[in-house]
Amino acid sequence: MTEPQPPQTQQQPPTGDAEGLRASSSNGAAPLVPPASGQQSQSRVSAQAMPRDYQYYREVFRGQQMPFAYLDLDLLEENIRLTRDRAGGKRIRIASKSLRSVAIIKHILAAESTFQGIMAFTAREAAYLARQGLDDLLIGYPTWHEEDIATVARATAEGAHITLMVDSLAHVERIETIARRYGVRLPLCLDIDMSVDFPGLHFGVWRSPLRTVEQVRPVIARIMSSPHVWLDGIMGYEAQIAGVGDRYPRQVLKNALVTWLKRRSLREIAARRSALVALIREYAPQVRFVNGGGTGSVHTTRLEDCVSEITVGSAFYGPALFDHYRDFRYQPAAGFAIEIVRRPHPQIYTCLGGGYVASGAAGRDKLPQPYLPEGAQLITTEGAGEVQTPIRYSGSIALSLGDPIFLRHAKAGELCERFTHLLLVRNGTVVDSVTTYRGDGQCFL
Repeated sequence: MTEPQPPQTQQQPPTGDAEGLRASSSNGAAPLVPPASGQQSQSRVSAQAMPRDYQYYREVFRGQQMPFAYLDLDLLEENIRLTRDRAGGKRIRIASKSLRSVAIIKHILAAESTFQGIMAFTAREAAYLARQGLDDLLIGYPTWHEEDIATVARATAEGAHITLMVDSLAHVERIETIARRYGVRLPLCLDIDMSVDFPGLHFGVWRSPLRTVEQVRPVIARIMSSPHVWLDGIMGYEAQIAGVGDRYPRQVLKNALVTWLKRRSLREIAARRSALVALIREYAPQVRFVNGGGTGSVHTTRLEDCVSEITVGSAFYGPALFDHYRDFRYQPAAGFAIEIVRRPHPQIYTCLGGGYVASGAAGRDKLPQPYLPEGAQLITTEGAGEVQTPIRYSGSIALSLGDPIFLRHAKAGELCERFTHLLLVRNGTVVDSVTTYRGDGQCFL
């Protein structure tokens, strides 16, 4: 099946000293090689000694063609360590949708033994990652189209381990029919709803219809009766904990309400998951994994004994939406730059491009956030534009035509849908460039 190929952003990947990195292949499949332990220590010291301010990044990227996206490896490695420490010994499954670069996924998997397995977001993506040598792939959302399920069946016949997500009898029966046709047994994961209802409020996201023992039992029984599918794991994503900030500036009442709702939710989530895991183990005592959590809930999900692994993605890039949590703060490792091309007012610098808006409910928090120079702001009446973005800035740094404005995307991996490459920075130098999914000619959603 031929994947659609989007038009390519015009970029010139840099050359230079790899500084302990192995250059990626044309499809981004080669992993980054972590530096030796001594180099890691030196990198950590250097990262602390060099302030990540506007002058720093302007010099790092001087002469680069804009727009471009970048990843600061020193800050990425800090986020990797923080994620490992916050997990408290639980296994971490990497959410590919928040990374969207094969090279970066492989780099993180190689960094710590804590990181095992990938949560993909579509069947075609999972099959593509399997072809890049990655394994233990869990598709985080249900798959229905016949050819998508067939793609997984063919990859399974070739030795891949790709687990399909289900939350209904209809899902199970459709997968079983296609698996029978291809003569394979396909592993399934049962998606359990972790949202919580309060009077007048559904706190969470609309995902699975399964939330009680009575609802789950017939689906498990159907899986267990089939010779062509088997129960590999169970997932429950507590989105209202993992994906909702509770420390927004000038929103004291909202922050207090969200904090209270989170605390109330945690008790119900833990009890529901424990009861459903107990039920599942009656049918499948050796179920391979119990998956939960997300970047914003690692510190609470890890406390549940029945959870064997936590899915994390956004933590590694540290996008803008994750600045607003009271219990943790990740480093802003990923960003992008747009070029000042005109100056219609002494305090307004208009840049080329920049309209990289995040998905979700429309709001200002989904706009890219001006990052550097400090104090730069979007214009309320224009926001981030399709072909131009005006930036208001009245600080002390002298800006000229051709200078960059650095921004951060609201979400993590969605930025990679706009760029073919990520420029990799270490110790104040662009050391390499790796492809994104788009750079590999892939477009999955």
